Amino acid sequence: MTTGVTTPVTQRPDRPGPTPLLVLDVVGLTPRLLEHMPRLRALGEHGSQAALGTVLPAVTCAAQSTFLTGTTPAEHGIVGNGWYFRELGDVLLWRQHNGLVAGDKLWDAARRAHPGYTVANICWWYAMGADTDITVTPRPVYYADGRKEPDCYTRPPALHDELTEKFGTFPLFHFWGPGADLISSRWIIDATRHIMAGRNPDLTLCYLPHLDYDLQRYGPDDPRSHQAAADLDQALAPLLDDARTQGRTVVVLSEYGITRVNRPVDINRALRRAGLLEVHTQDGMEYLDPMASRAFAVADHQIAHVYVRRPEDLDATRAALQDLPGIEQLLDDEGKKAHHLDHPRAGELVAVAEPDAWFTYYYWLDDDRAPDFAQLVEIHRKPGYDPAELFMDPLDPYVRVKAAGALARKKLGMRYRMAVVPLDPSPIRGSHGRLPASDDDGPLIMCSTPHAVGDRVAATDVKSLLLDLAGLA
Repeated sequence: MTTGVTTPVTQRPDRPGPTPLLVLDVVGLTPRLLEHMPRLRALGEHGSQAALGTVLPAVTCAAQSTFLTGTTPAEHGIVGNGWYFRELGDVLLWRQHNGLVAGDKLWDAARRAHPGYTVANICWWYAMGADTDITVTPRPVYYADGRKEPDCYTRPPALHDELTEKFGTFPLFHFWGPGADLISSRWIIDATRHIMAGRNPDLTLCYLPHLDYDLQRYGPDDPRSHQAAADLDQALAPLLDDARTQGRTVVVLSEYGITRVNRPVDINRALRRAGLLEVHTQDGMEYLDPMASRAFAVADHQIAHVYVRRPEDLDATRAALQDLPGIEQLLDDEGKKAHHLDHPRAGELVAVAEPDAWFTYYYWLDDDRAPDFAQLVEIHRKPGYDPAELFMDPLDPYVRVKAAGALARKKLGMRYRMAVVPLDPSPIRGSHGRLPASDDDGPLIMCSTPHAVGDRVAATDVKSLLLDLAGLA
């Protein structure tokens, strides 16, 4: 292991047992952004800081699962934010059941060392069904008439009303979509402070998504992204103060760095033009037919899993993609093994984008044939990731009028369609998923304890590092 603790961890004098931890997942945090985040920068300067070697794909679900199990996607099985479920014949992203994650979890190891060890998970992914003591995770209300309303899922169940009464309904439409902003991270910070003060878990996991938004919208070097970093740093100050008062060791880490991009790659359109991808049509709209397709891709930022139904179609699939501008690598079985991505859930091929490119999920060849969900924020219906959901369509002069009308229908309890997402992916300026080209553009890890981390920490070492910091190794 490369990341042992080199100085003793001080126990809280008023509480025998493990050293309490607060682990902040500050999505998209890189060394470059710390210039705009004085409070977090000071934590690293007075404590310790290191580059964090991430996994391929460098996306939320895969990275978090690696942190919490100490294993790679080849072992824990989370090969992206979603994949093609062959047994169901369907592409599913952003599932929430922790049973999808194989392996020994951080809290399992902690409880073997210290029975009764308590864990709070505030918005880290795969939270539902996890053997944690306290859970808060986004979970909309899906009404029978088709309406979707903001809410969250909690364990224990009574925590739902407790948080809602104190901080308001979980701000789902500020957590993702055109309205995604600091409001969601502030709610998560407030909930975390409340849980730490009232329930005092041994380990508190807190997920903060704010940097994900403007860095994808505008790129990491845009002044608006720098302001987003400064705003989040300021919002974090009360939580960091609480942690210090409570004697908690603070660990701050990130899953990936977001780098500048300017080239969307329509990988599924290339497969369709090659006669490999099939669609079916209903009411004039085209839908991906994964069960009939000879090959199709599940786009996930700068990574795309390419599923090839028959071995004899592998060569044709390679031929359709090998010269597609924006693709840097096509990983076959050996390539997947070299990158610890050789799991049955992975595609037969895995496409890796060039540094300035990213993959769209689009499979239709005519926008008039796009499914109606394409212009909605529909993370569970789209067969791939769609960062255009962060924008309102700039080509529609009536987009805000339409949004206001839909909102009025919603407030009246009527069904509504918030069809505001553009079909043009060109405004996206930031992406991730590749392994970083430099440490300055990659994820990092910081700890309030001096000398706790060396020059570099592997993602697979985060679990053992946290056990060390808790005094449970």
